[in-house]
Amino acid sequence: PHTEPRSGLVFLLLLSDDLPSHWRSSAPPSRPSAPRPSSSVSPSSCCGRLFPSGGWSPMVTDPEPWLQVDLRDRMEVTAVATQGRYDSSDWVSRYMLLYSDTGQAWKQFRFVGNTNSEAVVHNKLSHSVRTRFLRFIPLEWNPSGWLGVRLEVYGCSFKSDVADFDGRSSLLYRFNQKSMSTVKDVISLRFKSRQAEGVLLHGEGQRGDYITLELHRGKLALYLNLGELRFSSSRVAVTVGSLLDDQHWHSVVIERFNKQVNLTVDSHTQHFQTKGEGDSLEVDYELSFGGIPLPGKPGTFLRKNFHGCIENLNYNGIHIIDLAKRRKPQIYSVGNVTFSCSRPQLVACTFLSSSSSFLSLPAAAPSTIMGGFSVRLQFRTWNSEGLLLSARLSPEPQSLDLQISNSQLLLTLHGAAQQRSEVSAGHKVNDGLWHTVSLDTRNLGAFQGCMRLITINDQPVNLNHVQQGLLGSYNQIQFDTCNIRDRCLPNLCEHGGRCWQTWSSFSCDCSGTGYSGATCHASIYETSCEAYKLIGSSSGFYSIDPDGSGPLGPAPVYCNMTGEFTAARRVVTFTLRRVQGSSALKPHSMALNYSASAEQLRAIIAGLSWDSLASGLRAALRVLADGRPLSWWLDQRGERRTYWGGFLPGVQQCSCSLEENCIDMSHFCNCDADTDSWTTDMGVLSYKDHLPVSHVVVGDTNRTGSEAVYQIGPLRCYGDKSLWNAASFYQESSTLLFPTLRTELASDISFYFKTSAPSGVFLENLGHRDFIRVELSSPSEVTFSFEVGNGPSVLTVKSHLPLNDRQWHFVRVERGVKEASLQVDQLPLRFLEAPADGHRRLRLNSQLFVGGAASQGRGFLGCIRTLTINGVTYDLEEKAMLTVGVSSGCPGYCSGSSSLCHNRGRCIEKSSGYTCDCSQSAYGGPTCKEEVSVSFDRESSVTFTFQEPFSVMQNRSSQASSVSRESSSRAREDVAFSFITSQSPAMLLSVSTFSQQYIAVILARNGTLQIWYHLQTHRKPDVFSPLLGNLADGLLHRVRIHREGKDLYVQVSGELRKLQSYTLSSDAELILIRSLTLGKVIKEVVQAGSKGFVGCLSSVQFNHVAPLKAALLNRGSSLVTIRGPLVQSNCGALADSITSHNLRGDANKTRPASRGDEFGLQQASRFRCSRSFHALITCERHFTDSLPSTCKFARL
Repeated sequence: PHTEPRSGLVFLLLLSDDLPSHWRSSAPPSRPSAPRPSSSVSPSSCCGRLFPSGGWSPMVTDPEPWLQVDLRDRMEVTAVATQGRYDSSDWVSRYMLLYSDTGQAWKQFRFVGNTNSEAVVHNKLSHSVRTRFLRFIPLEWNPSGWLGVRLEVYGCSFKSDVADFDGRSSLLYRFNQKSMSTVKDVISLRFKSRQAEGVLLHGEGQRGDYITLELHRGKLALYLNLGELRFSSSRVAVTVGSLLDDQHWHSVVIERFNKQVNLTVDSHTQHFQTKGEGDSLEVDYELSFGGIPLPGKPGTFLRKNFHGCIENLNYNGIHIIDLAKRRKPQIYSVGNVTFSCSRPQLVACTFLSSSSSFLSLPAAAPSTIMGGFSVRLQFRTWNSEGLLLSARLSPEPQSLDLQISNSQLLLTLHGAAQQRSEVSAGHKVNDGLWHTVSLDTRNLGAFQGCMRLITINDQPVNLNHVQQGLLGSYNQIQFDTCNIRDRCLPNLCEHGGRCWQTWSSFSCDCSGTGYSGATCHASIYETSCEAYKLIGSSSGFYSIDPDGSGPLGPAPVYCNMTGEFTAARRVVTFTLRRVQGSSALKPHSMALNYSASAEQLRAIIAGLSWDSLASGLRAALRVLADGRPLSWWLDQRGERRTYWGGFLPGVQQCSCSLEENCIDMSHFCNCDADTDSWTTDMGVLSYKDHLPVSHVVVGDTNRTGSEAVYQIGPLRCYGDKSLWNAASFYQESSTLLFPTLRTELASDISFYFKTSAPSGVFLENLGHRDFIRVELSSPSEVTFSFEVGNGPSVLTVKSHLPLNDRQWHFVRVERGVKEASLQVDQLPLRFLEAPADGHRRLRLNSQLFVGGAASQGRGFLGCIRTLTINGVTYDLEEKAMLTVGVSSGCPGYCSGSSSLCHNRGRCIEKSSGYTCDCSQSAYGGPTCKEEVSVSFDRESSVTFTFQEPFSVMQNRSSQASSVSRESSSRAREDVAFSFITSQSPAMLLSVSTFSQQYIAVILARNGTLQIWYHLQTHRKPDVFSPLLGNLADGLLHRVRIHREGKDLYVQVSGELRKLQSYTLSSDAELILIRSLTLGKVIKEVVQAGSKGFVGCLSSVQFNHVAPLKAALLNRGSSLVTIRGPLVQSNCGALADSITSHNLRGDANKTRPASRGDEFGLQQASRFRCSRSFHALITCERHFTDSLPSTCKFARL
């Protein structure tokens, strides 16, 4: 042992395989139990051992203890294991493991350690590292003892060929022939860079091929082209990685076969297809590494050269650096290339805390500004605000500050008598790159990021002296490292969300994605029209997301809610087509384009209630002698189908044959009769496995006077089989088993349950240590618990009413890398934030248990339905049929697919029937279908005052680990109402808070709808106008408004019913809601408030409150204030009377609505054919919202 400046103690440890290691601690041990060699060494270990006795324990007075190991050479390290100090109460429960090639520029891992002194805890590195130095830094230890450790690191040696490039050098690999042409390439290397820019690899050919791999702004860019003429301004790069100028090793692999390319940097891979017309890469003369030398001008380069080290450079099996070291003639060296990696001279430090980190340095005698006070430094950060430095000047009280403000540098000079001068420079200096600067501050948080190359009055500051206590002072600073990391790589924001980051966290901007949540995981749309109907939506255009949080996006549909069964119609109209001149060899073919992708259509069709039971109709043009049809259509998979509706799939007959009324009974279809007059075959295609129709092919119209006319109707989908897929559990030991959940980074689980049992596990999935579980933990509590390596996390929602009341209750849980959440019924969501630097992946390996736990205890007794995990609905009924103690479906009136209670009404089971609870609905009556409407005049208003300041109710959450933080609310509003008026301007609805925020929905002077959001009192309100048309037209209009953070979605019924989206300027919550007012506002919110409202308002819903209904039912309540005349009315009846003349005028254009012949999916088709060209006539087909089994067409 010997002493170093910081009172270190060094141990030389010789292992049995003669591999020397150095152990060094930050201070002498407080106990005489230093590490000593073990008698046996595992061949996989490459450094210190786990010992039967002893261990390392620092002095109690050491403020920053650490233990360092020098492996004497670079080794590949894969894992680490720890024990506490032998036979003691000393152990480390959480620690940081730093690694470095040089003993400077450290990088880190964080691990959970021991809970006692004897158990061995193994931690596998997320990726192996090649390093020489390891530093063990305790973070937390036994609070009842002290810190102590026995340590072992696992790994192996590896072969390394290294080349060092100084920024003015390169290696050239010259081919044996003029050019090299390859259809397959594999290029691999590792690099360590001192700069954010520099060319690693370049080659080009005369025909326009090129390949360039270079660092640009700390990211790796690959330019690759096959055969296209070179034009630098049009070159497009594929970029991977971030912060690659951190002076640490990074691996690169380029794999190309023809045009398909994989580019991998560390663990991040980009798959792409190259530009150009060729499939081979043709490079002339040579490939250059480290730069692009200019021919004929040695030492001159076209682009900035690479400055750093490259290791194990392999080009298609050729070891370039090995050839260079052996001075082979294929390799030509330009400039000074050496074959050992030089140590970096730059020392950086990391400011860890945005509130308390500082570095105080002495300066030469303070000088005046004219005397030339100077400070120079480099910094890098993600934060848009922070104080970089401040200094006192002479004569006092002059001082200056240098700060980052709004992503710019701001220099402030404070003079006497509160005089102040400011100047700003730079743009977006919080981009994570190194920036060189001179000066800044005001009353801001401390700088959080990295600094290096600090000079004061032209004197460089030695940060090693600062660390050793020989110069200045500091707090919350880490030396010899820059711990900046790119939290947006990989981008964990889903569904196209944009990632934004600060030093310690990232956030996702979900604007315009159609998804919400911390990582844009949850869809804001329902999965089907049936789901929209259950929440009280009326007929109109909607977006549905058939796989929820899955990869498919939303698709637009028209939902018909008026019939007994809900139908979705694709928003596509295929016009009447006429065909001439087609033959069997060259048939006419038309592709049908829908307003959704093929994957979305398949997902929608797969979720329909059940297969069609009735036959479809069919039509075909003439058949050949061998029976082959001359016309057909292609199904969703591109397979040929020869029936046209009205008959079973695969049977080559038409409906006229089925009904025995074909014009020529010797043929099975009217069109096959081949007459000189027009004949028609028409019908409905309803076999859902074949739908939708993707192509229509027509032949045999190339004869004189021959012609065909066809038309394909809209695609209609009925029902949603997932909504009532249920299982009943009547034995506590019975469970349904499903495959392991594969949801490592994000998962959402939702279902309904009803039970009379006091507790029970809904579902559970286990891993080696990780798990996820949802359970009814008490009669009034639902608990969501999980473990991903940060300690068990628990979220609990407590209801004020029992949940084991034999009624349906809804549960939804979500776990992601940012947060976890739990929702039960309409109770407020509970959130739990994940630690910023904790474990993220949920690793499970057992089967998924539904209705119980793996331990065969705490089984659930009752019903579970609509179990959906990450957008996939689990078939409980099918599994239940094969499981003892579980039955398909659920008994009771409220368990069927028919909607007994409407408009968010809740079905309540009774012993001899059911009743509807309409308390959460804006409607009334026995089944929550009766409209609650009120007529207003100019002076009328209804104000509903919330019983107490309305905010998210508090529910209990617990977290076993101390690293997660709880959050109890999110900005979200749901507003819906209907109105009729003929006057404008008008105030429809307003919501106000105790903090001077408000929402207002008004009609402007021209009758257009306006929505006002005033969330930040120091800024102007956001105002949106969803429709340009005049809504003060005496017609009934339904308005739906939904907000998630900054995203605002508005839908207005009428001619334009599509959902429209807007972005607010703030995602602030409404804090302490005071009241909601309908009609005239006494304290004017906006100008229209004093004008009031004249007309009819109905079915008003705000979040889970129905204020209009509450006001009518509680007129004497202190919570309800009514001003002016108020008459209970019926807006729907009023609208019917206003528009009855229009309906009568249009009666001849529609037929009475009738129910479809079955649940399923239908698409109407029609075929007409004739040999007489001059006999062509046209006709229109009219469908009602529900297509019958026999389609009636207008007769011309």
